[in-house]
Amino acid sequence: MKTCKLCWGVSALLIAVIAGMAYMFVIKGSTSVADDGRTAIFLSEGERDLVLAEMRGFLEGVQEITAALAENDMKEVASSAHALGMASAGAAPASLMAKLPLEFMTMGMGTHEAFDALAIEAEDLGDQKVILTKLSDLMNNCTTCHAGYRFEVECKKGK
Repeated sequence: MKTCKLCWGVSALLIAVIAGMAYMFVIKGSTSVADDGRTAIFLSEGERDLVLAEMRGFLEGVQEITAALAENDMKEVASSAHALGMASAGAAPASLMAKLPLEFMTMGMGTHEAFDALAIEAEDLGDQKVILTKLSDLMNNCTTCHAGYRFEVECKKGK
């Protein structure tokens, strides 16, 4: 009987440890609260550069889309939006993904999906007002992300 209680106790402890590790590595990522109230995400310089390059790509794509909308060029709207859709997601290394909080990754994937939805709208109906509304909604992801997160270069051991 005591052996059974010990097994259950050890099992419960292992489950708690696994749950704690899952929270740290899958949900929370490598983060802390920054001085400005945002969530600081700690990355290596290369990882930070990779994420910031993707964000700049989003911004450049939005500029291309708005320029194409001004010319009523739905083919270019669709092309620019598709270039930032889900086809461009997934190139991040696993080491980087482990450091990003789940909410950040979810917002990023939602942004890629929103670009795909915008491209489909441009290909199908090409309604400028609907596309501008979708673009505005998509930009909410950008402003929410920048308001809630910042990147810090993680300290190297020995420095």
